[in-house]
Amino acid sequence: MPAHDFVSPDSIRAQFSAAMSLMYKQEVPLYGTLLELVSEINQQVMAEQPKVAEALRWTGEIERLDQERHGAIRVGTAEELATIARLFAVMGMAPVGYYDLSSAGVPVHSTAFRAVHEQSLHVSPFRVFTSLLRLELIDNLPLRELAQGILAKRKIFTARALELIAQSEHDGGLNKADADEFVREALHTFRWHQDATVTAEQYQQLHDQHRLIADVVAFKGPHINHLTPRTLDIDAIQVGMPAKGIPPKAVVEGPPTRRHPILLRQTSFKALQEQVAFSDHQGSHTARFGEIEQRGAALTPKGRQLYDKLLDATRAALGGAPAEANAERYRALLQESFAAFPDDLAQMREQGLAYFRYFATEKGMAQREQQDRPTTLEGLIAAGHVHFEALVYEDFLPVSAAGIFQSNLGDEGQAEYGSNANREAFEAALGLQVQDELALYAQSERRSLQACAQALNLGSM
Repeated sequence: MPAHDFVSPDSIRAQFSAAMSLMYKQEVPLYGTLLELVSEINQQVMAEQPKVAEALRWTGEIERLDQERHGAIRVGTAEELATIARLFAVMGMAPVGYYDLSSAGVPVHSTAFRAVHEQSLHVSPFRVFTSLLRLELIDNLPLRELAQGILAKRKIFTARALELIAQSEHDGGLNKADADEFVREALHTFRWHQDATVTAEQYQQLHDQHRLIADVVAFKGPHINHLTPRTLDIDAIQVGMPAKGIPPKAVVEGPPTRRHPILLRQTSFKALQEQVAFSDHQGSHTARFGEIEQRGAALTPKGRQLYDKLLDATRAALGGAPAEANAERYRALLQESFAAFPDDLAQMREQGLAYFRYFATEKGMAQREQQDRPTTLEGLIAAGHVHFEALVYEDFLPVSAAGIFQSNLGDEGQAEYGSNANREAFEAALGLQVQDELALYAQSERRSLQACAQALNLGSM
């Protein structure tokens, strides 16, 4: 089949993201309420803070803001992880980053499937944080064997979805009819299944080991456990949620409130208690919740080192994990610690703390033929020929992800696993190497500099 008949992976991803959002809205009505609140706050921020709206226009973020979301799933076996990687590849999504959550008491390790080029991200920024259950961390051997046996019997992909994945791999893409069918079939993997695959007693055993283990093992598939819209002011969302009948978690995860946000801030509403049918009688399960994120600047290795240092200092001063009882103190300590991180884009750029995108300005374009114009990047910026904006962070933070998980597992969900990072085992299960997110940001920054040099008729910058 001619390649021009294929639908682009970016378009398939955008279609899948929209279909997933519609499905989740039907399954979890509070998610629809959350989307309305986020839209209200975003419009308000752009109306009241024209500089924020202007920065979004420079970067093209303004067009994708209302469709920006990520999902999260948890799979149980290496085979499920490897196949989910193939499914996401049809949509132009690659595994980026390795996250060990075991050190925070969550028995999984994870990656984020997403597009890796800024042009693809502009079409659809949809990403899925995907966690693999680590059965080897279950010290109760009979329970571990029970979980393995249950997972070995389930099939989380439809036969037709697997056929279409193989067809796309063989032919190099899918035509429109096949892409439409692929989206419909792929959605089945992420649907909520009210029927559990275990007895009530087996569920309780898994639940008592760790609530997340029960969530992964006891059901027919890795139901999407949250979808996350992007807000421009997460503090306003946190304050506004209760009035909409949405109870927020106690603490916003990530860095503190800043004029120029960095990395990722996240909050969520508590997981829903849902009726389920065990194989022997009715019961309930708590897993799916709503999450909201505010994305800021992608930090360089130097910036990440400073961020980690300041976050560690905050938590050490707090003397424990942030929770409802110490939420106010945690916020104050966080703000105090992060005073050491410049809240000014020019300083962040000069100190090499963040990645940036560079744009040729109208003034620069008008003077591109002049002989006496500046030719260095710093000179071009000073003369107003080049404008810069922070590159948006497209990835995740392990401490924050664990904080979101734990807030929805409850205090009894806490467990001790020590630090068990094992990227090699994860990549072996995945069948691929995960990409380095910092290298991707550096490439994106370089491409923007090359585009500037070309637009301004310069050899290089």
